[in-house]
Amino acid sequence: MKNNPRTLSSRCHSRTAVFSLPMNSLPFLGLLFVFFCPRLLFAATFHIQASTNPNTSIPQSLLAIPPRSWVVDTTAKELEALNYRDNYLRYRMHVVNAKGDQVRDVIESRDGTVARLLLRDGKPLTEQQDTDERERLTDMLKDPDAFAKHVKNSQSGKKVADQLIRLMPDAMIYTYAPGQPQTGKHPDTTEVVIDYEPNPKFHPPTTTAEALTGLRGRAWIDSKTKVTLRVEGQIFRGVNFGWGMLAHIYPGGHLVLDQADAGNGRWIFTRFTERISVRALMVKTLNIQSDVEAWGFQPVPSMSYQDAIRQLLNTPLPVH
Repeated sequence: MKNNPRTLSSRCHSRTAVFSLPMNSLPFLGLLFVFFCPRLLFAATFHIQASTNPNTSIPQSLLAIPPRSWVVDTTAKELEALNYRDNYLRYRMHVVNAKGDQVRDVIESRDGTVARLLLRDGKPLTEQQDTDERERLTDMLKDPDAFAKHVKNSQSGKKVADQLIRLMPDAMIYTYAPGQPQTGKHPDTTEVVIDYEPNPKFHPPTTTAEALTGLRGRAWIDSKTKVTLRVEGQIFRGVNFGWGMLAHIYPGGHLVLDQADAGNGRWIFTRFTERISVRALMVKTLNIQSDVEAWGFQPVPSMSYQDAIRQLLNTPLPVH
């Protein structure tokens, strides 16, 4: 069954909204990149940025495994990461996009993720900015229904990512990258490096899945945990949604996703970069440039979103 055009168009349009809670509500285009390509997307002119030094020591037994088998296993791991339960984190997030340069303090609660703005354009908040942020969070405390609605919208995005992840083993053709170039970021890890490109026999079951037909790139997989460490994607050809009436993704864009173990087996993104041009509803072209980094992961106990907000409000702001 095809996605509702109205729903898809609203998602494409909402991509310009403030990127407030990326861990549970990645941008719509970013959602397509959440896994091996999805948490979008996609330039023949984009060059792989990881180390080009070949790994001559990689066991040949690993390369004897069909490349698709790695993807099947990685898919299962990514679904676990996407649908985590009872493993909550607090961390800092730095987002640079059309809305500016912002750093947030983020806490995951059992009800959903909340965040407090700490820095804007590399500077501490002014007194008025801090007052506005406190009022926003206080209003959220007083309106559980509004927060529940926000979480519901986030879950809708997560559902799209879940669907796309499950399609990945069949949506692409997988081959081992020549020379098996390692990222150089994980010296104690043997990375299996796989190139991917659209499978001509794949027929997208939904409008959203059409995006996968314009994507190719490379992924680095931890050979022991079978978790994706890094994914690079290139949009090498344009993609239409709803025959181009809903949206069109132009060729020449690229995305990069890095992941790391935040502890207790919880894998989470540490960097997400996207450079994409999209025409929405045959009218407006959006040049999306976004850089997101996350760090300082600390485990936190299960708590309500109200308690998470109170912790945020009780934490002194950085001064520098």
